[in-house]
Amino acid sequence: MVYYSHSKLDTFEQCRLKYKYRYIDKIVPEIPKTIEAHFGIVIHKTLEWFYNKIMEGTIPSINDLIFYYSDTWGEEYDPNIEIIDKSQTLEGYFNRGVEFLTSYYTKNFPFKDNTIGTEEKIEISLGETGEIKLVGYVDRLVHNLEKDEIEIHDYKTTNSVLMKEKIENSRQLALYSIGIKEIFGREKNVSMVWHFLAHDVKFSSRKTNEELEELKKEVVELIKRIESTTDFPANVSRLCDWCDFRNICTARNSKRM
Repeated sequence: MVYYSHSKLDTFEQCRLKYKYRYIDKIVPEIPKTIEAHFGIVIHKTLEWFYNKIMEGTIPSINDLIFYYSDTWGEEYDPNIEIIDKSQTLEGYFNRGVEFLTSYYTKNFPFKDNTIGTEEKIEISLGETGEIKLVGYVDRLVHNLEKDEIEIHDYKTTNSVLMKEKIENSRQLALYSIGIKEIFGREKNVSMVWHFLAHDVKFSSRKTNEELEELKKEVVELIKRIESTTDFPANVSRLCDWCDFRNICTARNSKRM
């Protein structure tokens, strides 16, 4: 059985050398966690806790939400956290999280969208005999009773907002849609919802069964290409500053010399 994830596929397409370091050589990065990674982890954990409480029958107050965020920030904090963008500060990121969560709470109260799961594991069988497994985790699942459809919710903590075309072509949630249909039935309507917390906006999109079948074929072909690859060149770009392997990447370091 071959196991893949969206992140694994994305890493190969982004930089093959990074893929080699992480998934073939299995190198454990010896660099500090970035503030962006810390920030994203804390926000996601806070919203996971929040919706778990709602599913238990309790709606935490906005103060409870911020207190949990603050506690989680401290628990996840590493004094060696690196701030790549020197114009930003640790305090600035913390306060930004408070703003994100406060705005999200106000906009979505009283949270009656019928959340049915958080951090739900999704497994997708690919290939003619299901010999490939693609595994992922959904930030939040909602059963929209009014539309009788399943919604896949994903939180984005970056400052950028994807253009409509990129959202429509997003592979991650489309793959999760396949997994949801394997659970609830092929004819079940599935909606993909992105929350861009920095801008307090959300977008939604849907894929037809035909589009999802085509995506499965594309992913299988990509995995075949990955499995047959023997050359792993680096792709030097502005993203290198945030790469987990930036301290050992020979391509990036030689370019700086």
